[in-house]
Amino acid sequence: MEALSDLGPAITAERDFPQTARAMLSALQEAAGAREAVLFTYSEKPSLLTSVAADGFALMPDPAIIPLLPKHVHALNTARGTVMLESSADQFLSSNGNVAPQLFRCLVPLKIAGKFVGIVALGQREGGALYDAGELEALELLSHYVALAMHNFSLTQTLTQRISENLKMMASLHSFYDSALEAFATAIDVKHVNIHGHSLRVAKYSAGIGEAMNLDSAEIAALRSSGYLHDIGKVAVDKRLFGKPSSLDPEEFRQMADHTVVGHKIVSDVQFPWPKIPEIVRWHHERADGSGYPDGLVIDDVPMAVRIVGLADTFDAMTSERPYREPMSLGAALSEIVRLSPQKFDPNAVQALLLQVRRDTVGSNRTAFLEGRTGDVIGTTDIDHLAASLQHRMSNGRLFLT
Repeated sequence: MEALSDLGPAITAERDFPQTARAMLSALQEAAGAREAVLFTYSEKPSLLTSVAADGFALMPDPAIIPLLPKHVHALNTARGTVMLESSADQFLSSNGNVAPQLFRCLVPLKIAGKFVGIVALGQREGGALYDAGELEALELLSHYVALAMHNFSLTQTLTQRISENLKMMASLHSFYDSALEAFATAIDVKHVNIHGHSLRVAKYSAGIGEAMNLDSAEIAALRSSGYLHDIGKVAVDKRLFGKPSSLDPEEFRQMADHTVVGHKIVSDVQFPWPKIPEIVRWHHERADGSGYPDGLVIDDVPMAVRIVGLADTFDAMTSERPYREPMSLGAALSEIVRLSPQKFDPNAVQALLLQVRRDTVGSNRTAFLEGRTGDVIGTTDIDHLAASLQHRMSNGRLFLT
């Protein structure tokens, strides 16, 4: 019970998986009285054990790798409980890796619903004694919790790797950009409840704001692509959170906020023509006063492209329906954005947003900036008033005579 009480916080703590793995291994060692131990994850293609944490072994490689033949996988997968290794190590482990199976005294296969996800391998016990039945029984009990943590980590790795590989494949094709990323954005938004098309609109608003700021065509293309992908990390967020009819609690909010970090990991290894996409994906929830997440950056630390996509994301969120609230009107949303500038939003980007909405109002946009929004209008006089209020806030209320 003492080991289990240590293991729970080790698994649920907010930290990277290698740190979690070391903490889990420490709890397992203490429960078994093991001087030497190593925790392996299992990958199916190719069949391979790879160490994620090790302790006590004098010459353990980092990582230790053990290839497995089909007979080894079968033996580990069908083993019941702890496996004591005396003269039968080659039945379960190959000698073709960079670590000798003879170092291990016993193995605990880790399984979830019959699926093999890794092993705990123990070496010498403290004092060189044999492992007794009580210690091995406790170790086997604790291994179920470790297997669950390993399985969850494997699922996350598989998901992000699959998405990243798909993006890499598409990035090699010159003709994919707008059409393929638009399709990707549609797939990302499938999880959302009542806000289908969010990423498509953020891409359109971002590009429109950039156009109103007289950015060049390459920068506008980068903004559009970043808008398509800004929420890609949400593929790893529990779907039920998107349909919750009330505000998220602190833990749920943390899970939702993690989409920025997960998304950054997914796109970081993809060679896009626009190098700022990873930082836009990570930082689009940062705010000028440092109140955003995940890194609490202030406006001087945030590139203009990030500020633009962050504004576009907020504007669409305000004017779209959510399971827990009705959408804000166009006028109310723009008024709130102006009120929060420059504390939260870049005033130049906000000015460009107002300009595009005004162009829509007078019909001077070749393609409607607010295309698809029906029954929600705002007059040019109201927009001009908001623009004047923004200018006043930018000058801190000072008047300049010319």
